[in-house]
Amino acid sequence: MNKFNGVFVEGRRIYTKDLVSGKSSEWDPRRSKLAAAIAKGISEIGIKEGNTVLYLGASSGTTASHVSDIVGKNGFVFALDSSPRMVRDLVFECERKMNMAPLLEDANHPERYAENVTKVDVVYQDVSQRNQSEIFLKNCRLFLKKGGFGLLAVKARSVDVTKKPAEIFETARKELEKEMEIVDSRQLEPFEKAHMLFVCKNHKNPQTDF
Repeated sequence: MNKFNGVFVEGRRIYTKDLVSGKSSEWDPRRSKLAAAIAKGISEIGIKEGNTVLYLGASSGTTASHVSDIVGKNGFVFALDSSPRMVRDLVFECERKMNMAPLLEDANHPERYAENVTKVDVVYQDVSQRNQSEIFLKNCRLFLKKGGFGLLAVKARSVDVTKKPAEIFETARKELEKEMEIVDSRQLEPFEKAHMLFVCKNHKNPQTDF
């Protein structure tokens, strides 16, 4: 079954069609927050064929590679991570896929890579920092097109280990709602403990409304 554009679900199996080989590429919900959200029944992921995506926290490129399959040859993925070791692995995947570009940058400082990233249809963030919502919104203001989608994976334990995850998720929700419409959200257990994925839509033009 074609769950979303370029995403296929058969029973508990989730996969994309590899952009290079055309073969099924297994998408493990225990290794990908986005796949976990799909497994949990998220109603929208906002990523479509032909989209340009800014992926913050791409790590070695596991999920980013599936995103590149979804956007296809007419789409593009800016894959950013702050770890030189992870970006080293990410470079190889980008060279294989051709519609991905690696960026060794800190997502907390979007002004530093603004000259290397275009306006995008989707901002996807999966970073382990305390100010996750702030980082996400800064990047959305600078890069996300009006009508575009923002996907934020909130890692509660990275924000504050003394608070209950539910409190952290509610705080994140309120911060996001100040600037964006929350289309859907899913807690990711049992695939990821104390994680929630928010899918948001941008109704403002960053060039004029901020």
